[in-house]
Amino acid sequence: MSGSPTEAERHERARRVVAHMLAHDPFSQWLGVEVLHVAPGAVTLRMTVRPEMANGFGRTHGGVTYSFADSALAFASNGHGRVAVSVDTQIAHTRAVQAGDVLEAVAVEEQLTERLGFYRVQVTSAGAPVALFRGTVYRTTHHHPEGDS
Repeated sequence: MSGSPTEAERHERARRVVAHMLAHDPFSQWLGVEVLHVAPGAVTLRMTVRPEMANGFGRTHGGVTYSFADSALAFASNGHGRVAVSVDTQIAHTRAVQAGDVLEAVAVEEQLTERLGFYRVQVTSAGAPVALFRGTVYRTTHHHPEGDS
């Protein structure tokens, strides 16, 4: 009686996996990541930049934006229920970010194979792009226990 999961079951699995990951991810919690939307292979996150995230120039450290996008990649790529780890990432910072800015990251799956997943993450502030991120993940054979139906 165990056929392919329904669309609703796939969405619920993704929601459970992302909730579990965030609950056990102190760094994303420190960033102040909020999950706005989850679907298999996709996620939308939000965070507010704090003053202690600044670099020596008074702008937000690029590592903060990178880490925020990387969290979106992790949540989106693991939402299928299989453990996925990044093997290649790159980011282009397109606009400076400052304390008080509210960032949103939208991660979208571009292609998925048995072993690899390819993702695009756009980070915006007030609707304007501040970073464009791409990531490739390796899909292990391990499954998230919280993703089991």
